[in-house]
Amino acid sequence: MIKKFPAVLAGLVSVAIIGSAIAHESENPAVKARTSIMQLYAFNLGTLGGMAKGEIEYDSEAATRAANNLVVLTQIDQSAMWPPGSDNASDPSTRALPAIWENFPDVSAKGQAMAEAAVAMQAAAGQDVDALKAAMGDLGGSCSACHKAYRAPKD
Repeated sequence: MIKKFPAVLAGLVSVAIIGSAIAHESENPAVKARTSIMQLYAFNLGTLGGMAKGEIEYDSEAATRAANNLVVLTQIDQSAMWPPGSDNASDPSTRALPAIWENFPDVSAKGQAMAEAAVAMQAAAGQDVDALKAAMGDLGGSCSACHKAYRAPKD
């Protein structure tokens, strides 16, 4: 019995961790979908931002691929992913503020600005690291403009 205790304890800890992760995941398919889109944005922005900061060695092919991915992501019709009532007041798994639905034209304009910044990054990313850095400001700014206005801070 004593020999099995570490294995049992490890199993219980794993179940607790997985259970905690599941408990924080939304049951709403729209929230799950938009969270997935945001994760893909973050993944590709991480590549570009890492190169811009010098944390990742500049690679024109990888930069172009990440920028191309961002352009495609901004072209996805996300309207079904943002139904009224899928905010943090209704679903604690999301950080989307109710203000999104109070001013959806502004949210749409910010989304359009991100799409335009992604296209500019697409043109710059494969040139060289200086062009990538120059395009990064508008791209990052477009993300933070929406997040500052319409996303709750992390707890």
